[in-house]
Amino acid sequence: MSETPKVAVTVAEMARMCGLGRSRFYQLIGTTFPYPVYDVSTRRPFYNQEMQKVCLEVRRRNCGIDGKPILFYAKPINRKPSAKKSASKVVPVQGHADLIEGLRALGMNANAAQVNEAIGTLFPNGLNGVDSSSILRLVFIHLQAKDNRK
Repeated sequence: MSETPKVAVTVAEMARMCGLGRSRFYQLIGTTFPYPVYDVSTRRPFYNQEMQKVCLEVRRRNCGIDGKPILFYAKPINRKPSAKKSASKVVPVQGHADLIEGLRALGMNANAAQVNEAIGTLFPNGLNGVDSSSILRLVFIHLQAKDNRK
């Protein structure tokens, strides 16, 4: 918030300088912060040096240009996603309905009992940590092999 004012900044940059999100800054224009001026040739809004000082003073004092006090919340910190996430997304199978639908899409008519038996055989320790595409593939192969044995 103590940046040296530039000759001109965009509304989004002014919001960053004030430590606010762009949408919240736009909400406060006209009551707490002054309206930006517009470049005649490009019609883009901007804040000149004098207006930047006014905005930063509003933020520093917690008092808007309308004279009313305003309380600001800190802008949320955007956290970077951790590098430990795996590339494949684990999607839980809900009641095996999605799995049965997937098998039908592959041309196999399987009922809930057949799917439960296949899952019990293939995944005796449960489905935790196994992505749904692998489950579908392995159940399909298992049931297809079982049909070929008949």
